Amino acid sequence: MDSIRNGVVTCLAVGILMTGLAGCEKKEGPVERAGKEIDKSLESAGKQLEKAGQKIQDAAQDAKR
Repeated sequence: MDSIRNGVVTCLAVGILMTGLAGCEKKEGPVERAGKEIDKSLESAGKQLEKAGQKIQDAAQDAKR
């Protein structure tokens, strides 16, 4: 009986701690959101540069022929 009671108490304690930690989750502020938007913009710009570079290479290959 003691082992069952200890298991139940342990499960309850873990559940309470996990609930408490989930409630402490930080919300992202305006600076963090702005940083994420900048990251997205830079990633998009990088992809566009790669596409442009590929088009230039293709045009150069066509010009050699």
